[in-house]
Amino acid sequence: MCGESRTHGVDRGKIRRSFQRITYRYQFLQLMNEKRGKITDKQFFTSRLFAGRLEEMAAAQSKRHHYTRRVRVQTVWEPNNPDTAKTDNDVIWINCGHSVVTKIKGRVNRYWIIIGLFAHELGHILFTDFLASMSYNRAMEAYRWYPDPPVLRKSVDARNEKDLWEYMKDNTDNRDAVIYIAHFISNVLEDGFTDDRMLKKFPGTLGMGLQTYRDLRVTMLPTVTQMMEEEDNGDRHIFDTILQNILSYVRFGQIKYGDEPLSEFRIKSVFEMINELDRAVITNSGKERLGIVNQILIRFWEQIKDYCELVKDRMKAEAAAGATVVVSAAMAKAMGAISGATAAAVGSTCSLVEGAEEEESSTSAAREASHSDAEDSAEEENTTGNGDISKENEAPGGSSECMEGGSAKASGGKSKGKQKTSESEGGRIPLKQTSKVSAPVGGNITHDPSYEREKYERAATDIDRVLDKMAEKAACKEMESERLRSLNEAAQNIAYGNIHEGVNIKVHRITTVDEDLVDDYNLVSAPLQAISSQLQRSLTTQLQDYRRGGKMTGLLMGRRLDSHALHRMDGKIFTKNNLPNETPELAVGLLLDESGSMHSCDRCTYARASAIILYDFCTSLDIPVMVYGHSTGSNCVDLYSYAEFDAIDKDDRYRMMDIGARGSNRDGAALRFVADQLSKRPEAVKILIIVSDGQPADTGYYGTAAEEDLRGIKQEYQKKGILFVAAAIGNDKQNIERIYGDSFMDITDLNTLPVKLTSLVKRHIRV
Repeated sequence: MCGESRTHGVDRGKIRRSFQRITYRYQFLQLMNEKRGKITDKQFFTSRLFAGRLEEMAAAQSKRHHYTRRVRVQTVWEPNNPDTAKTDNDVIWINCGHSVVTKIKGRVNRYWIIIGLFAHELGHILFTDFLASMSYNRAMEAYRWYPDPPVLRKSVDARNEKDLWEYMKDNTDNRDAVIYIAHFISNVLEDGFTDDRMLKKFPGTLGMGLQTYRDLRVTMLPTVTQMMEEEDNGDRHIFDTILQNILSYVRFGQIKYGDEPLSEFRIKSVFEMINELDRAVITNSGKERLGIVNQILIRFWEQIKDYCELVKDRMKAEAAAGATVVVSAAMAKAMGAISGATAAAVGSTCSLVEGAEEEESSTSAAREASHSDAEDSAEEENTTGNGDISKENEAPGGSSECMEGGSAKASGGKSKGKQKTSESEGGRIPLKQTSKVSAPVGGNITHDPSYEREKYERAATDIDRVLDKMAEKAACKEMESERLRSLNEAAQNIAYGNIHEGVNIKVHRITTVDEDLVDDYNLVSAPLQAISSQLQRSLTTQLQDYRRGGKMTGLLMGRRLDSHALHRMDGKIFTKNNLPNETPELAVGLLLDESGSMHSCDRCTYARASAIILYDFCTSLDIPVMVYGHSTGSNCVDLYSYAEFDAIDKDDRYRMMDIGARGSNRDGAALRFVADQLSKRPEAVKILIIVSDGQPADTGYYGTAAEEDLRGIKQEYQKKGILFVAAAIGNDKQNIERIYGDSFMDITDLNTLPVKLTSLVKRHIRV
C-alpha cells in the first residue's frame, strides 16, 4: 500500500483532510437547511446581508452617475414608527416593519415594496439638490425668497405675500410653522421629480420595485369626497386635502375625485397650477422647483395660515395638559394625514443632473387625463361664468391665472392652447363626421407575460441568495458557538500544574465576524497577501516536482549516463530517476503575546501582519494552521482563538484583525493549552511558534519559577513531537533565549518577522 502510494504520488494527508471536509460539508448543509426554514421576514429584511444586497445595488447604479461616495443602508422592523423610509444623503433608512409593507402577503411581494422604498430614497441621493434646499431654508429664516420672489399674478397674491411675511415676523412659532410647510411642499415636489427620474433611468429591478410601491400607494390614496367627509368630522383640514391632491398629481399623475365635480375648489385650485406642477416634475433644476414652492405658498396662503393657527391651538391644548411640544413635532403630527408622503430627505450635495436634458414624464399618460379634466373644468367655468376673473383683481403687470395654459402637456409643460369647441356639443370638442371606416395598416395582437415572470424570478433569485447566506451564517454561528464551548471544556480538562492553581482559563472566539473587521482586513491585506504569494512561488515548483517525481540531470555521480550531456567538461553527465513522494505532513501553531507592552514600537501591528501572512501562506498550501493570542485579566488567563485547524467558515482571516495589546502575560498556561491542542494533530511534523516581547509577568507568575514552568512545558511536548520556536521581538531577548534555548529566534528587525516565520515553515516542508 505504501509502495502504491509512492508510485502514484498520492498525498495521504490531503486525502484524509478532503474526506474530513466532505463529511463536515454534509453536516453543515443539513444544519444550513434547517436554519433556512426558520428565517422569518423580520430576520430576513433586517439582516445585514439584505442591507448589503441593497448597498450593492446602490453602488452599481451610483457609478453610472459618477457618484463615488458609498451609500449605506439600514433596515429596521419598527411597526409603531410612522416613517417608512428616509435618507440623510449617506444612509438610507428603511422601516421594513411598516404597515405599508406588512399588510402585503408573501415575502416576494414585500421584497418589491422594500425595493421600491429603497429606489425612492436612492433617487433623492442621486437627483435631489440638497444645497439648494439648505439655501432656501436659510433665506426663509431671514424672511427672504429663494431663489426668486414668486410671480404675483393677482392682487390677492400681493396681499397674501405681504400677510405671509407679517405673519412669519410676528413670532418664531409662526415662522417655523411656515418653513416646515414650505419644506414639506418642497419634499412633495422632489418626490415626484426623483420618482420620475428613477423610473426613466432605471427600468430594471429598481424601476420595477418603485412602480410596484407606487401602484400600492395609489390604491391607498383617499378620494376628495372621503377627505371632505374627514374635514366635516374635524379629522382633516382643507389644506390637507389640497396638499394631498398636489401630491397625488405630482407623484402619480392623477387625482381621485370621488363624487366631487371638477369645479370643486380643492380640485380646481390644483388644476389652476397644473402647468407649474408639471414643470416641477420634469425640470432638472432644484432651484426652479423651489420657485414653484413659493408660488404654492402664495396661492394657498389663506388655507396655510388657518392651518398653522389650527396646529398652534393644538399645541396650546397639549401644553395646558403638561406636555412639551415643539412646532416641528406638532406640524409633523398634523401632516401625517397626507397619504403617500415620505420623510424629507436631507443632505449637503447638489443635484447630479443639473443642466441635463429634460425628458418627458414617466406618468405622462396619467397626466393626459388630468389635463383633459382641467380643460373640462375651465370650459364649465367659462360657460357658467363662475371662473371669470375681472381685470380689477389682476395685480399690476400680472396676467390672469385662468385656464389658458390648462391644456399644457407633461412634455415640457408648454401651453398648446385650447382646442375649438362646439356649443352644440355642450362646450366639448365637436364630433368628427366620417363616411367610412379607415382600413387598418399592419399591426397584430400578441401576448407577452415575460415582464411579470422576469420580475418574479429576479426577486425569488435575490431572496434565495440572501436566504442561503443567512442560513450559512446562522449555521456557522451555531457551530462556532459549539466549538467555543468545546474549547473551553478542553481548557478546563488540562492539568496546568501547581503554579497555575486557582487561575481561571477562558477561551474567547468571535462567533460572527462583523463588517468592521472585514473592512479593516481589506485595508491592510493587499501588501500582506503579496508577500505570502511571493513566498509561495519560491516553493510551489519544488513541491510539484517532489510529488510528481521525475528525472534529475546534471549529476556528478550516478549509475546512468546522460547521452545528451557527454559534451560537458564539468563532469555532470549522470542522471537519476526520482519516484513520486508524499509531501511531509505539517501542522503549524502560532501563539502571540498580547500583553500591554506589545503596544510599544508597533510590535502588535507587526505581530498581526505576521499572523495574516503566515495564515495565508499555510492555507494556500493546504497546511493546517492555528493562531492564538493570550493575555490576562482578573485572576484569569484569556486565550483568544483567531484561527482553528478545521475552519467552519472562511472568516478566520478577519478574526485576526482583533489581535491587540491587552493585559499581562501568563505564558505557561497559554503555552500548555495551545501545545496540547497541537499535539492532537495527526501530522508528522508539528511546529509551535511563540511570538513574545518579554519574559512572563503576572501576579504570582514571574522570575525563575515562571521560566522553569516554560522549560518544563517545552520538554514535555517536545517528547510528543512538537518543535518549538520562540521569536523574541522585544528588549528581553536574552531572557527568552535563556528560557527556550536552541528554539530561540532573534527578531531584531521587526520588518523581517513575517518572512522569517514563513521561511521557518518552508524549511520543514523543503526536500
